[in-house]
Amino acid sequence: MRQLPETDRDAIRIAQDPHFSRWLEQITATGGCSHPVHLSGSTTTLDGTTGEIFHQYDTRNEPGERLLVRCRNRRATVCAPCSRLHAGDTFHLVRAGLLGGKNVPTTVRNRPRLFVTLTAPSFGLVHRTGERCRPRRARGTCEHGNPLGCGTEHTANDPLVGQPLCPDCYDYTGHVLWHAHASKLWDRFVIDVRRRLASSAGLVQSHFARHARLSFARVAEYQKRAAVHVHAVVRLDGPNGPDDESPAWGTAELIIDAVRASARRVLVRTPYSPAVGELDLRWGAQIDARPLRTNGDGPDDDAVAAYVAKYVTKSASETGAGTDYPLTTWTDIESAPVSEHVRALVRACWRLGGLPEYAPLNLRTWAHTLGYRGHILTKSRAYSTTYAALRAERAHHMGHADNPDTVTERHWRYVGSGHTPGASLIAVGIAEDLATAREIAREEISHGGRP
Repeated sequence: MRQLPETDRDAIRIAQDPHFSRWLEQITATGGCSHPVHLSGSTTTLDGTTGEIFHQYDTRNEPGERLLVRCRNRRATVCAPCSRLHAGDTFHLVRAGLLGGKNVPTTVRNRPRLFVTLTAPSFGLVHRTGERCRPRRARGTCEHGNPLGCGTEHTANDPLVGQPLCPDCYDYTGHVLWHAHASKLWDRFVIDVRRRLASSAGLVQSHFARHARLSFARVAEYQKRAAVHVHAVVRLDGPNGPDDESPAWGTAELIIDAVRASARRVLVRTPYSPAVGELDLRWGAQIDARPLRTNGDGPDDDAVAAYVAKYVTKSASETGAGTDYPLTTWTDIESAPVSEHVRALVRACWRLGGLPEYAPLNLRTWAHTLGYRGHILTKSRAYSTTYAALRAERAHHMGHADNPDTVTERHWRYVGSGHTPGASLIAVGIAEDLATAREIAREEISHGGRP
């Protein structure tokens, strides 16, 4: 008799367990999380005055004496259910900064607001999509004997797109060091925009904060050439942030001019290296800054929020621009499932990371992200709500929030993570069912409640 695969045998074993229904409730509560965290412990809720116990929970009554909670990984390639939740939080965070809500006044929708895109500079010729890749240089060759042009019409899914025409000509060192300083370059860009706005308004630069506040939320995205570029929502408020009207001189056109000028001007110099020298790192030539519709309460602003949320859940591996997990040895680099272009960037991280002058950059630690050390999404303090506030609001909605008149004692410890093969199969089915239910609900809402 043919034996069932191990995954199926394990799923049957779990389904026959007397505690299966409670285990299923836990998996459903995590949304079908692909790699849940296992916790052991207890929570006791007491009256803050009398000490009377209102509620007590202990994992000793749970299957396996443990509670499963979400891994909260934002990457869709690692955990699709948790990434969807993270994308939803990001959507509301960005949208609140555009239209108000979540303790942000709705008057922000009338402020000057921009959608800005800043790109990395060129580090060498790469294949690209279009009618013809690089026809103007098709007849020339580089010093290494490789063609400087390409007359092929590449599709968007062509694996050559983003790959260098000549790897020997490509500036892998500059690419990696630009990534390592990209967050610092952004910080200097924002400072310079504020200074330019002050000068344009006839203000002393150091007095800008007395008259206005520039707020933003930005997301980093890997392009096909494995270089990060930045999308940002920028808003101008009065000095106290969202609660203050922006100054009369603060027009969208003025901010656009400041953004373009600052993006062309700012630079970051790398530490001097005997092997590399000192590099001046700047933004790329492609800069886009466009105003968002002043009175828009719908598709434009929602589309921007959805656009940013989509990129938050993408990992470097989805664009072929890295891996989801750290690489700890040279052997890991050689065996990583990446293109040769990305492998060359990872090798550059490893090589440069061994130089003492670049030690503060932790290039080997961040080799899997090609040297980029920043968070995928960052925002200024006054732009909008926070992830913590959104999660607290969700917990309150689900009845998990603490009562201010009570005291909650918690004792928890980590005891493991992940699923067995059979549990993983069941979790995938639950995640798919929940995703289908959400899609049906969205369709009903879009049809006015009709199926």
